[in-house]
Amino acid sequence: MSSIRDIVVQPPHTATWLVHIDRSMWIGGVRGLMLQALHPLAMRGVWQNSNFQEDPFGRLRRTADFVGRVTFGSPAEAGAIGRRIRGIHRALRIDDPDTGRIHRVDDPELLLWVHCAEVSSYLSVARRAGLGLSDRQADRYLAEQRHSATYVGLHAEDVPGSRAEMDDYFAAMRPRLKVTPEAASTVRFLLWPRLPAGLRLLAPGKPAYFPFGALCYYSLPAWARQMYGVLPEVPRSAVTAALRTFRTAMNSIPEHVHDRAFMPYTREMLAASRMRLGAAGYDVSRGLKGLTDPRRWPQGTPGVT
Repeated sequence: MSSIRDIVVQPPHTATWLVHIDRSMWIGGVRGLMLQALHPLAMRGVWQNSNFQEDPFGRLRRTADFVGRVTFGSPAEAGAIGRRIRGIHRALRIDDPDTGRIHRVDDPELLLWVHCAEVSSYLSVARRAGLGLSDRQADRYLAEQRHSATYVGLHAEDVPGSRAEMDDYFAAMRPRLKVTPEAASTVRFLLWPRLPAGLRLLAPGKPAYFPFGALCYYSLPAWARQMYGVLPEVPRSAVTAALRTFRTAMNSIPEHVHDRAFMPYTREMLAASRMRLGAAGYDVSRGLKGLTDPRRWPQGTPGVT
């Protein structure tokens, strides 16, 4: 008999499912990019090896595809995207003008920084926006994300697996962070991005993006905002209220409408996941998001604690 983990990498009873199916992930994703930019070498790696400035939405959607596949995808799908990403990273290099050295993009230190900035952002934003995750569940989420980190080439034992470990990691990293010209440009760009050609029809609504970008910025840790100093500080309670409003509004969007924000191949992967879970006895009549309700699971499925 096949296991549920033969169907999806992170099943509905995991803490990862609760976080990654939540629509607050859009805020968490951009926050993660802003946090990643504070590592000078990691920022230069993005600057020198991607089309981020021309297509920031594309990078966010590609990240969403990776996160989706190593969460809702099958083990085969997750393994395939992991091999693809490791292959791409293996061929890329970073020219550090400060030292004259050439670094590998797949340097474990850089991979770990990107991973920690991402998953800590997803978790922090989701909890602050109102996802009712206990401290124990939050630790479980980070422990589960150790497995996700292996797909990009990290060893699970080298990755923070609890809130305390993650706090210690950021405390150790902070002296090595700084706002480079590339980082400052990235944050300004994320607050007011240039729309790619495929989204130019949305240009009249671009002013509505700034509140979203500002909310991503204000969700950063205080020490990161102090380093950037891009926007004036606002009351913490106002940011929390805005995050909760955003999450409530986004979570009210029907799944088939929300999924249009993803790349076509991501939508195909999610549809396949729904089919597999339905065949395994899960009630997918309300989509993957509906599976946050244990009553829609097969009888006897363990709950998330």
